[in-house]
Amino acid sequence: MRGLIVEAGRPNSARYVDDLPEPDASEGQVLVAAVAVGVCGTDREIVAGEYGTAPGPGNRLVIGHESLGRVISDDSGRWQPGDLVAGIVRRPDPVPCVNCLVGEWDMCRNGQYVECGIKERHGFARERWRVEPDFAVGLDASLLEVGMLLEPTSVVAKAWEHIERIGLRARYDPQTVLVTGAGPIGLLAALLGRQRDLDVHVLDRATEGPKLDLVAGLGATYHTGQVCDLDFEPDLVLECTGAPPVIAQVIDQVGPNGTVCLTGVSSGGRKLALDLGGLNRDMVLENNVVFGSVNANLRHWQEAAHALQSADQAWLSALITRRVPAADYASALENQPDDIKVVLDFAP
Repeated sequence: MRGLIVEAGRPNSARYVDDLPEPDASEGQVLVAAVAVGVCGTDREIVAGEYGTAPGPGNRLVIGHESLGRVISDDSGRWQPGDLVAGIVRRPDPVPCVNCLVGEWDMCRNGQYVECGIKERHGFARERWRVEPDFAVGLDASLLEVGMLLEPTSVVAKAWEHIERIGLRARYDPQTVLVTGAGPIGLLAALLGRQRDLDVHVLDRATEGPKLDLVAGLGATYHTGQVCDLDFEPDLVLECTGAPPVIAQVIDQVGPNGTVCLTGVSSGGRKLALDLGGLNRDMVLENNVVFGSVNANLRHWQEAAHALQSADQAWLSALITRRVPAADYASALENQPDDIKVVLDFAP
Protein backbone atom coordinates (compact mmCIF):
# COMPACT_ATOMS: atom_id res chain seq x y z
CA MET A 1 0.00 0.00 0.00
CA ARG A 2 1.24 3.50 -0.82
CA GLY A 3 1.44 6.42 1.58
CA LEU A 4 3.43 9.38 2.85
CA ILE A 5 5.76 8.73 5.78
CA VAL A 6 8.47 10.48 7.75
CA GLU A 7 11.15 9.28 10.10
CA ALA A 8 9.87 11.04 13.20
CA GLY A 9 12.26 13.71 14.42
CA ARG A 10 14.51 13.43 11.36
CA PRO A 11 14.39 16.58 9.19
CA ASN A 12 13.38 16.28 5.54
CA SER A 13 12.82 12.51 5.70
CA ALA A 14 9.40 12.52 3.99
CA ARG A 15 8.96 9.77 1.41
CA TYR A 16 6.07 8.42 -0.62
CA VAL A 17 6.47 4.67 -0.22
CA ASP A 18 4.70 1.63 -1.66
CA ASP A 19 5.46 -0.90 1.09
CA LEU A 20 3.05 0.15 3.83
CA PRO A 21 1.14 -2.71 5.44
CA GLU A 22 -2.63 -2.70 5.33
CA PRO A 23 -4.04 -0.77 8.31
CA ASP A 24 -4.19 -2.97 11.37
CA ALA A 25 -7.63 -3.97 12.64
CA SER A 26 -6.67 -2.49 16.02
CA GLU A 27 -6.95 0.98 14.44
CA GLY A 28 -10.71 0.59 14.06
CA GLN A 29 -13.55 -1.41 12.56
CA VAL A 30 -14.18 1.03 9.72
CA LEU A 31 -11.99 0.53 6.66
CA VAL A 32 -11.77 3.65 4.48
CA ALA A 33 -10.35 4.40 1.04
CA ALA A 34 -8.56 7.73 1.05
CA VAL A 35 -9.95 10.44 -1.22
CA ALA A 36 -7.78 13.39 -0.21
CA VAL A 37 -5.68 14.83 2.61
CA GLY A 38 -5.19 18.51 3.35
CA VAL A 39 -1.68 19.85 3.97
CA CYS A 40 -1.06 22.40 6.71
CA GLY A 41 1.74 24.04 8.65
CA THR A 42 1.75 21.21 11.19
CA ASP A 43 2.63 18.72 8.43
CA ARG A 44 5.46 20.93 7.23
CA GLU A 45 6.82 21.22 10.77
CA ILE A 46 6.69 17.43 11.21
CA VAL A 47 8.55 17.01 7.90
CA ALA A 48 11.10 19.52 9.17
CA GLY A 49 11.65 17.29 12.21
CA GLU A 50 10.37 19.86 14.69
CA TYR A 51 7.98 17.38 16.28
CA GLY A 52 5.95 14.26 15.60
CA THR A 53 6.07 10.91 17.40
CA ALA A 54 5.79 7.54 15.73
CA PRO A 55 3.67 4.71 17.17
CA GLY A 56 5.33 1.59 18.50
CA PRO A 57 9.05 0.80 18.52
CA GLY A 58 9.73 1.93 14.94
CA ASN A 59 10.38 5.51 13.93
CA ARG A 60 8.15 5.55 10.85
CA LEU A 61 5.08 7.79 11.02
CA VAL A 62 2.37 8.08 8.38
CA ILE A 63 1.48 11.76 8.40
CA GLY A 64 -1.67 13.62 7.33
CA HIS A 65 -4.48 14.62 9.68
CA GLU A 66 -6.93 16.55 7.47
CA SER A 67 -8.67 13.49 6.07
CA LEU A 68 -11.43 12.62 3.63
CA GLY A 69 -12.35 9.13 2.51
CA ARG A 70 -15.06 6.68 1.45
CA VAL A 71 -16.06 3.75 3.62
CA ILE A 72 -15.09 0.36 2.19
CA SER A 73 -16.53 -1.71 5.03
CA ASP A 74 -17.55 -1.43 8.67
CA ASP A 75 -17.71 -4.50 10.88
CA SER A 76 -19.80 -2.58 13.40
CA GLY A 77 -22.58 -1.85 10.88
CA ARG A 78 -22.62 1.85 11.78
CA TRP A 79 -21.36 3.06 8.39
CA GLN A 80 -22.27 1.90 4.92
CA PRO A 81 -19.91 1.31 1.96
CA GLY A 82 -19.58 4.53 -0.02
CA ASP A 83 -20.28 6.84 2.94
CA LEU A 84 -18.10 9.95 2.90
CA VAL A 85 -16.25 10.33 6.21
CA ALA A 86 -13.37 12.08 7.94
CA GLY A 87 -11.38 10.69 10.85
CA ILE A 88 -11.16 12.60 14.11
CA VAL A 89 -7.53 13.44 14.86
CA ARG A 90 -7.19 13.34 18.64
CA ARG A 91 -8.09 10.28 20.70
CA PRO A 92 -8.61 10.13 24.49
CA ASP A 93 -5.72 9.26 26.76
CA PRO A 94 -5.73 5.72 28.21
CA VAL A 95 -6.01 6.77 31.86
CA PRO A 96 -8.37 8.61 31.10
CA CYS A 97 -8.29 12.11 32.61
CA VAL A 98 -11.54 13.70 33.78
CA ASN A 99 -12.06 15.47 30.46
CA CYS A 100 -11.21 12.53 28.18
CA LEU A 101 -13.57 10.41 30.28
CA VAL A 102 -16.55 12.52 29.20
CA GLY A 103 -15.58 13.01 25.54
CA GLU A 104 -13.78 16.35 25.95
CA TRP A 105 -10.45 14.96 24.75
CA ASP A 106 -9.58 18.30 23.18
CA MET A 107 -9.15 19.52 26.78
CA CYS A 108 -6.98 16.58 27.93
CA ARG A 109 -5.32 17.41 31.26
CA ASN A 110 -2.43 14.93 31.34
CA GLY A 111 -1.14 15.09 27.75
CA GLN A 112 -1.36 11.34 27.17
CA TYR A 113 -3.75 11.67 24.22
CA VAL A 114 -2.66 10.47 20.77
CA GLU A 115 -3.20 12.28 17.47
CA CYS A 116 -3.44 10.67 14.05
CA GLY A 117 -0.53 11.66 11.86
CA ILE A 118 1.07 13.69 14.65
CA LYS A 119 1.54 11.88 17.95
CA GLU A 120 1.87 8.12 18.43
CA ARG A 121 -0.71 7.12 15.83
CA HIS A 122 -0.48 6.82 12.06
CA GLY A 123 -2.30 9.42 9.99
CA PHE A 124 -4.43 9.43 6.89
CA ALA A 125 -1.96 10.10 4.03
CA ARG A 126 -2.19 6.50 2.79
CA GLU A 127 -4.40 4.72 0.32
CA ARG A 128 -6.48 3.01 3.03
CA TRP A 129 -6.92 3.73 6.70
CA ARG A 130 -9.04 2.54 9.60
CA VAL A 131 -11.02 4.42 12.21
CA GLU A 132 -13.22 3.50 15.15
CA PRO A 133 -16.95 3.97 14.36
CA ASP A 134 -17.28 6.64 17.08
CA PHE A 135 -14.34 8.60 15.66
CA ALA A 136 -15.62 8.81 12.09
CA VAL A 137 -17.63 11.89 11.11
CA GLY A 138 -20.04 11.68 8.20
CA LEU A 139 -20.13 14.26 5.43
CA ASP A 140 -22.83 15.00 2.90
CA ALA A 141 -22.01 13.79 -0.61
CA SER A 142 -22.06 17.42 -1.79
CA LEU A 143 -18.80 17.97 0.15
CA LEU A 144 -16.76 15.49 -1.89
CA GLU A 145 -14.51 18.23 -3.29
CA VAL A 146 -14.01 20.14 -0.03
CA GLY A 147 -14.57 17.67 2.82
CA MET A 148 -10.90 17.65 3.83
CA LEU A 149 -11.60 21.13 5.23
CA LEU A 150 -13.54 19.52 8.06
CA GLU A 151 -10.57 19.24 10.43
CA PRO A 152 -9.55 22.94 10.33
CA THR A 153 -13.24 23.89 10.47
CA SER A 154 -13.64 21.81 13.63
CA VAL A 155 -10.85 23.86 15.24
CA VAL A 156 -12.68 27.14 14.64
CA ALA A 157 -16.04 25.59 15.58
CA LYS A 158 -14.56 24.89 19.00
CA ALA A 159 -13.12 28.41 19.21
CA TRP A 160 -16.52 29.92 18.45
CA GLU A 161 -18.26 27.67 20.97
CA HIS A 162 -15.89 28.74 23.73
CA ILE A 163 -16.20 32.41 22.77
CA GLU A 164 -19.95 32.13 23.10
CA ARG A 165 -19.72 30.31 26.42
CA ILE A 166 -17.47 33.03 27.81
CA GLY A 167 -19.89 35.66 26.50
CA LEU A 168 -22.65 34.26 28.68
CA ARG A 169 -20.96 35.72 31.78
CA ALA A 170 -22.99 38.87 31.00
CA ARG A 171 -25.34 40.08 28.30
CA TYR A 172 -23.86 38.67 25.08
CA ASP A 173 -24.61 40.79 22.04
CA PRO A 174 -21.41 41.14 19.96
CA GLN A 175 -21.53 43.05 16.71
CA THR A 176 -17.99 43.29 15.37
CA VAL A 177 -15.40 40.53 14.91
CA LEU A 178 -11.75 40.89 13.94
CA VAL A 179 -9.92 37.88 12.49
CA THR A 180 -6.15 38.28 12.20
CA GLY A 181 -4.61 36.10 9.51
CA ALA A 182 -6.28 35.02 6.27
CA GLY A 183 -4.93 31.49 6.06
CA PRO A 184 -7.33 28.53 6.13
CA ILE A 185 -8.05 28.85 9.86
CA GLY A 186 -8.62 32.60 9.65
CA LEU A 187 -10.87 32.39 6.60
CA LEU A 188 -12.89 29.55 8.10
CA ALA A 189 -13.19 31.52 11.35
CA ALA A 190 -14.50 34.44 9.28
CA LEU A 191 -16.97 32.10 7.55
CA LEU A 192 -18.41 30.96 10.88
CA GLY A 193 -18.58 34.57 12.02
CA ARG A 194 -20.60 35.54 8.95
CA GLN A 195 -22.84 32.51 9.51
CA ARG A 196 -23.62 34.16 12.86
CA ASP A 197 -24.57 37.39 11.04
CA LEU A 198 -21.71 39.34 12.61
CA ASP A 199 -19.78 42.24 11.08
CA VAL A 200 -16.52 40.45 10.25
CA HIS A 201 -13.19 42.15 9.54
CA VAL A 202 -10.11 40.21 8.39
CA LEU A 203 -6.58 41.58 8.65
CA ASP A 204 -3.68 40.05 6.71
CA ARG A 205 -0.40 41.09 5.09
CA ALA A 206 -1.44 40.23 1.51
CA THR A 207 -2.26 43.25 -0.63
CA GLU A 208 -3.42 41.25 -3.64
CA GLY A 209 -4.41 37.72 -4.57
CA PRO A 210 -7.20 35.28 -3.67
CA LYS A 211 -7.48 36.19 0.01
CA LEU A 212 -9.01 39.57 -0.78
CA ASP A 213 -11.64 38.00 -3.03
CA LEU A 214 -12.45 35.29 -0.51
CA VAL A 215 -13.04 37.84 2.25
CA ALA A 216 -15.20 39.94 -0.06
CA GLY A 217 -17.11 36.81 -1.04
CA LEU A 218 -18.16 36.38 2.57
CA GLY A 219 -19.46 39.94 2.78
CA ALA A 220 -16.64 40.73 5.21
CA THR A 221 -14.12 43.62 5.18
CA TYR A 222 -10.46 43.12 4.35
CA HIS A 223 -7.66 45.15 5.98
CA THR A 224 -3.88 45.31 5.72
CA GLY A 225 -1.42 47.12 7.95
CA GLN A 226 -1.30 47.09 11.74
CA VAL A 227 -4.05 46.19 14.18
CA CYS A 228 -3.43 49.47 15.98
CA ASP A 229 -4.29 51.35 12.78
CA LEU A 230 -7.86 50.05 12.72
CA ASP A 231 -10.51 52.68 13.45
CA PHE A 232 -12.76 50.41 15.54
CA GLU A 233 -12.62 48.29 18.68
CA PRO A 234 -13.86 44.78 17.92
CA ASP A 235 -16.11 42.98 20.37
CA LEU A 236 -14.42 39.68 19.54
CA VAL A 237 -11.03 38.75 18.11
CA LEU A 238 -9.91 35.44 16.67
CA GLU A 239 -6.12 35.65 16.44
CA CYS A 240 -4.93 33.13 13.83
CA THR A 241 -1.32 34.16 13.13
CA GLY A 242 0.58 33.32 16.30
CA ALA A 243 2.73 36.42 15.67
CA PRO A 244 3.66 37.99 19.03
CA PRO A 245 3.33 41.64 17.88
CA VAL A 246 -0.15 40.91 16.49
CA ILE A 247 -1.16 39.15 19.72
CA ALA A 248 -0.11 42.13 21.80
CA GLN A 249 -1.97 44.54 19.54
CA VAL A 250 -5.26 42.63 19.48
CA ILE A 251 -5.31 42.37 23.26
CA ASP A 252 -4.88 46.15 23.39
CA GLN A 253 -7.41 46.80 20.59
CA VAL A 254 -10.38 44.70 21.72
CA GLY A 255 -13.29 46.66 23.14
CA PRO A 256 -14.73 46.64 26.67
CA ASN A 257 -16.06 43.24 27.81
CA GLY A 258 -14.29 41.85 24.76
CA THR A 259 -12.93 38.38 24.14
CA VAL A 260 -9.71 37.43 22.36
CA CYS A 261 -9.32 33.82 21.24
CA LEU A 262 -5.77 32.76 20.38
CA THR A 263 -5.65 29.94 17.82
CA GLY A 264 -2.24 30.57 16.23
CA VAL A 265 0.74 28.77 17.79
CA SER A 266 3.80 30.98 18.30
CA SER A 267 7.28 29.63 17.62
CA GLY A 268 8.76 31.23 20.73
CA GLY A 269 12.26 32.55 21.23
CA ARG A 270 11.43 36.12 20.27
CA LYS A 271 11.47 38.83 22.94
CA LEU A 272 8.90 41.58 22.70
CA ALA A 273 8.82 44.83 24.65
CA LEU A 274 5.44 44.90 26.37
CA ASP A 275 3.83 47.14 28.96
CA LEU A 276 2.38 44.22 30.89
CA GLY A 277 1.20 46.43 33.72
CA GLY A 278 -0.76 48.67 31.38
CA LEU A 279 -2.15 45.68 29.56
CA ASN A 280 -3.26 44.11 32.83
CA ARG A 281 -4.88 47.36 33.96
CA ASP A 282 -6.90 47.68 30.78
CA MET A 283 -7.97 44.03 30.79
CA VAL A 284 -9.14 44.21 34.38
CA LEU A 285 -10.92 47.54 34.09
CA GLU A 286 -12.64 46.51 30.84
CA ASN A 287 -13.53 42.93 31.90
CA ASN A 288 -11.68 41.49 28.91
CA VAL A 289 -10.86 37.81 28.41
CA VAL A 290 -7.93 36.29 26.52
CA PHE A 291 -7.83 32.51 26.06
CA GLY A 292 -6.22 29.86 23.91
CA SER A 293 -8.00 27.17 21.92
CA VAL A 294 -6.71 24.10 20.08
CA ASN A 295 -8.07 20.87 18.63
CA ALA A 296 -11.72 19.75 18.81
CA ASN A 297 -14.00 16.99 20.09
CA LEU A 298 -16.82 15.12 18.38
CA ARG A 299 -19.36 17.88 19.02
CA HIS A 300 -17.15 20.42 17.26
CA TRP A 301 -16.55 18.10 14.30
CA GLN A 302 -20.29 17.67 13.89
CA GLU A 303 -20.83 21.44 14.12
CA ALA A 304 -18.10 21.89 11.51
CA ALA A 305 -19.79 19.44 9.14
CA HIS A 306 -23.00 21.45 9.43
CA ALA A 307 -21.11 24.73 8.82
CA LEU A 308 -19.48 23.36 5.66
CA GLN A 309 -22.74 22.02 4.31
CA SER A 310 -24.39 25.41 4.95
CA ALA A 311 -21.60 27.33 3.21
CA ASP A 312 -21.37 28.37 -0.42
CA GLN A 313 -19.62 25.42 -2.08
CA ALA A 314 -17.93 27.59 -4.70
CA TRP A 315 -16.44 29.72 -1.92
CA LEU A 316 -15.14 26.63 -0.13
CA SER A 317 -13.65 25.30 -3.36
CA ALA A 318 -11.79 28.59 -3.84
CA LEU A 319 -10.00 28.01 -0.51
CA ILE A 320 -8.26 25.06 -2.15
CA THR A 321 -5.65 26.75 -4.28
CA ARG A 322 -3.72 23.64 -5.33
CA ARG A 323 -4.57 19.94 -5.74
CA VAL A 324 -1.67 17.63 -6.42
CA PRO A 325 -1.37 13.84 -6.73
CA ALA A 326 -0.21 12.21 -3.49
CA ALA A 327 2.97 11.03 -5.19
CA ASP A 328 3.84 14.68 -5.86
CA TYR A 329 3.92 15.40 -2.13
CA ALA A 330 7.16 17.41 -2.32
CA SER A 331 5.53 20.20 -4.31
CA ALA A 332 2.58 20.23 -1.91
CA LEU A 333 4.92 20.80 1.02
CA GLU A 334 6.52 23.84 -0.64
CA ASN A 335 4.79 27.12 0.10
CA GLN A 336 3.85 29.14 -2.97
CA PRO A 337 2.90 32.84 -2.80
CA ASP A 338 -0.85 32.44 -3.38
CA ASP A 339 -1.29 29.20 -1.44
CA ILE A 340 -4.18 28.98 0.98
CA LYS A 341 -5.02 25.29 1.22
CA VAL A 342 -3.07 22.61 -0.65
CA VAL A 343 -4.58 19.14 -1.02
CA LEU A 344 -3.06 15.75 -1.78
CA ASP A 345 -5.38 13.68 -3.97
CA PHE A 346 -5.47 9.91 -3.43
CA ALA A 347 -8.57 8.98 -5.43
CA PRO A 348 -7.76 7.67 -8.93
